[in-house]
Amino acid sequence: MDLYGRDFIVTQEWALDELQTLLDLAARMKRDRFSPRWTDLLAHRTFLMFFYNPSVRTRLSFEAAATELGGHAQFMTPSAGRFKTQKQAGETIEDAARVMARYCCGIGIRILEDKVPYYGAGNEMLREYAHWADVPIINMADDRFHPCQGMADLLGWAEWYGEGPGRPNYANLRGKNFLLTWGSGALARSWCSVQEALLVASRFGLNVTIARPEGYDLDGEVYDWTRQNCAANGTSFRIVDDPESGYDGAHVVYSRNWVTAAAYQDGLFQKQAEIEKALAIPGWTTTAARMARTDHAIFTHPMPVDRGTEVSDEVASGPRSAIYDVAENRLHVQKAVMALTMGNL
Repeated sequence: MDLYGRDFIVTQEWALDELQTLLDLAARMKRDRFSPRWTDLLAHRTFLMFFYNPSVRTRLSFEAAATELGGHAQFMTPSAGRFKTQKQAGETIEDAARVMARYCCGIGIRILEDKVPYYGAGNEMLREYAHWADVPIINMADDRFHPCQGMADLLGWAEWYGEGPGRPNYANLRGKNFLLTWGSGALARSWCSVQEALLVASRFGLNVTIARPEGYDLDGEVYDWTRQNCAANGTSFRIVDDPESGYDGAHVVYSRNWVTAAAYQDGLFQKQAEIEKALAIPGWTTTAARMARTDHAIFTHPMPVDRGTEVSDEVASGPRSAIYDVAENRLHVQKAVMALTMGNL
């Protein structure tokens, strides 16, 4: 399968067999991490990481991925250049993208909710870079989607329901019950990670339940895609508004705080207002008592975890927690993405 030159902006835009090819390669790379088969796939090539927002896992995992493939990851922030915005003159995306593409084999971009004037603007920016650049654009998290996280999540779940690290079983996920529940907290998180979790869970045959307080619905288009994915698999999709019932019979529990659809006003992200709204809604923490209602579920989270509010320590550090496996899988998934889209595979 030839995926060379492909952008990776949202998993929904890749065919299921393409995603499976990516996952299979990631698992092989995890099982045989430093094999000579992988160590020169990006030899003498540079991958540009363009960070509007910082991240521990994203930067470290992409830098490690490029190094382990024999290449180099170069870090850049907007302050390193003069880029045109709504409020200042500067270089256009067309000019920046076309020049960057002449220096590197791929461009990763991370831009989240507090760096954009309205929901979706970050994703639109990535797509404009993809239009002008003739190298792959890799979404390192925008305000709508986080495809590398979604793939790392899925690989982790399949390992837990498979034969362990590097030996996933995706067939065993089919028919399992996935609960995405809003979590209490004061971090005013974006929708990108949870929306990718919905998309990958529904693509790979899990029943999907969303539990959220009133006013915390996610992107309507993502809901539509999730419904379509579930319909294609003969699985269920439902939304509940209480913090308890979704746990019944769940096999995978994902607890995460996220903002409301009213998070933007007059071109600004209203972080403090969103924090105050969230803190006024107690009782949405994943606890051991709630996990006891599940069918021996695993707990998953993309990190960083807001312990004590989104989830209790007992669950996050418990024997059924997949959080560190999923975090490790960012490295292996991103190695596979880079190898397939810009490497000598």
